[in-house]
Parts: sequence; structure tokens; C-alpha cells
Amino acid sequence: MHRRISLAAGAAALAVLAAGTSATAVDTSARPKPDQRVEYFTEGGHPQHTTVPASRTPSRPLLPSVKGDGAVTRVLENGPVGNKLDVVFIGDGYTASEQDAFHAAVRTKWERMSAVEPYASYRKLFNVWAVDAVSRDSGVSGDPDPGVKKNTALGSAFYCDGIERLLCVDTAKVESYAAKAPAADLVVVLSHSAKYGGAGYNDVVSPLGYDGIATASSDNDRSDQILVHETGHSLGKLADEYQYDEYGPYTGPEPADVNTSTLTADRMSAQRAKWYRWIGRTSPDGGTVGSYEGGGYHPKGLFRPTPDSLMRSLGREFNLPGREAMIAGFYRRATPLTGTPGQGTSVGRGQRVSVRPGSATTEVRWYVDGREAVAARGRTSVVPRSLGVPADGRQHVLSARGTDRTDAVLDPKVARLLTGELAWRVVR
Repeated sequence: MHRRISLAAGAAALAVLAAGTSATAVDTSARPKPDQRVEYFTEGGHPQHTTVPASRTPSRPLLPSVKGDGAVTRVLENGPVGNKLDVVFIGDGYTASEQDAFHAAVRTKWERMSAVEPYASYRKLFNVWAVDAVSRDSGVSGDPDPGVKKNTALGSAFYCDGIERLLCVDTAKVESYAAKAPAADLVVVLSHSAKYGGAGYNDVVSPLGYDGIATASSDNDRSDQILVHETGHSLGKLADEYQYDEYGPYTGPEPADVNTSTLTADRMSAQRAKWYRWIGRTSPDGGTVGSYEGGGYHPKGLFRPTPDSLMRSLGREFNLPGREAMIAGFYRRATPLTGTPGQGTSVGRGQRVSVRPGSATTEVRWYVDGREAVAARGRTSVVPRSLGVPADGRQHVLSARGTDRTDAVLDPKVARLLTGELAWRVVR
């Protein structure tokens, strides 16, 4: 597991170097296997929940060693794993000769996921990896009917718990394949099928550092919406904004989730609580941000920010508070800048140093020994000598600070996540 690094200014930044990362095997044999609460979507896109076993054992185990099994492919690289949010796709129901088809499905799914805001504005914050899981059989169990049984690496199966569109996997096996990637912040299983379906294992907490597992059909043109919704839980820590009549009125305390509240819009504004900063603004999912009753599964007593966002219905956009929460989730795992040469290295006075901002709204400022070189503001590439680093034989510190100035973030606590710094030793 890799950890994200918060860098201090000037010379203090040099004390923190990017940590090395290596994939390690995960022993799941001794881990308890409790039931898992999963979210799934019906054919009409209506969300539901149920409880299923966390792990299952295939009736016919795979051979212990299959050529190509566990191979890792870099699909997209925007920087070091310690500075980026690493998405790991694992295929299931693909035989050894079908791994190219799995890689094509990864590229297609990521293209569609990253077209949704705020992913679209923050594509440079992500690395994407594909891990090959070689299956005996092509396809997945339950496609097209419950009588179809396939022997696959991860045990993907529709009709899980008797529910047609619920696509379950063996979560312990998913963990073992995810561990083969250089890093895992977000884990997605693409099951080889065109049948609509998927699942969100949002209660899974992995020692690798990712929260939850999302599954989806690889070749269904609507399943990417399931994945984006599930990342609203895993990355944005967002609550579901839909309700069920059978849950009845909510009578508990104020929820911790940023997108559900017991407060009406007037009370929220008066108390300066939850999404009060967004109230009255037009939201990208349609309508105006306010306080709409029904959410967090309860039809009464809980309010949501907008009438119908992606956390309520598939095919929608994140609302403004949800978009802010997603950006916060991105920056908890990724940093605003990556640099060449790498953070903490030594450079010469005449050596070019470059940075790559994570978004178009990231402002770059340069500092020499803690003092800003104002003329270089906004540049992504500099030479220390041109910034006034003296040739006095002493060591100096060059640093670059990136701050995302996006108007999609209003909460000061979230805004503090949007600044990061890199530093280099300038030597003679």
C-alpha cells in the first residue's frame, strides 16, 4: 500500500521523499469472511441492496499456474503511484487468448467513466492498470440464465442471491489479484459479459488501501454508470440519495455523510451546515441546490441537495455538493503536482525542472529558499539559474507549489487538500 504525502514549504519539503512502492502478496486464508452488504441496480436503473457472502470457492479450481495469469499492464500513466490515484481493473471470464479483449474493455470503460465530471476535469490525476486473471471458461455464470455455470478466476456470477442483475465475485480472490498491481486506490472487476449488471461492495476495507470493490459487465454500454455511482461511495464517501417507503421516517442523529441531512434549507443556512454554501445555485444534474426530502433510504426525515443526482438515479450527473466531495476524494489519494526530475532530487543551476499540474485550474508558483520568484508564476518549466539561484557554492532549495483554484470547491476544509508542493536541492 502506498500513502499520499503532504509536503511542507521550502527546505522542510526536502525532508519528505516519495516512498517506494512494491506489490506484496496478501494472505487471505486466515481472514474472517463475513457477509457483505452490496448495492446493485435493476434493469430500469433502480438501486437495491442485499447481503451476500464475501467469498466463495469455485467448484473446479483453476490450475495453480497459468501462463499470463496475474500479468499487469499499464493502461494510463500520469505520474508516480505515490502521487496519483491508481485505478486497477481486473478481468474475469476471459481465457488466455481473450486478454486483449479485456484490455480493450478497460480502455472503453475508463474512457466513458472519465467523461463524467469531475473525472473529466481531473484525468491527469489518475493512473490506470489492468491485471489479467486467466479463466478456464469464457463468460460468466448466470448469463443468460441461472443454469449457465462457468469456471472463472474470480467466480463472477449473475443471479447472485437469486437476483438476476446482481453480479457477485469472490472478494478474497479479487484482493489477491489487486495486490499484483503497483498500487490500488480503486478496484473494478470487469466480468466478460454483455448482460446488464454489476455490484458495489462498499463495506470492503482492504489492507492494500482501497475502499470497496465495484463490478460491472465488460461489454454492456450502460454498466459504466454503475461504476461511476459506486465510486461516489468509495472515493466521494457519498450516501445514496434514494429512498424506500418501507424504511419509514428517519429519527436518528445528523448523518456524517456530506449529501444527506436532517436540516431544511433554511435551517442549514442558519446553522452554516452541510451544503449551505451551494444553496440556491444551479446544479449540473438539473434544478437548484436546496433541501429535498427523501434520501439515505428514508422517505421522510432526511434531505438531499437536489431532486435527482447520480447518487439517486443512473444516467445523471453528480450534484454540486457531490462533485465537491468527489474532488476531495481525488486529492486524498493524489497530489496537485508531479515533477521532473523527481521530488527531493538534486539538480544543477542550469538544469531544467518541470512540473505537471493535475488539472487545468491548478496555479503553479515557484520559490527559491522559500521566497517566491513572482516572474515565474504560472510556468510549468524553469531553470534555477534564471530564477536567481546564486552561484555561491552553497546548497539552495527550489520548490514549486500547486494550488487548484477550481470553483467546484467552496468548503475551506476541502480547499486545503488542493495545495501541494515539490522541492529540489540545487547544487553547484
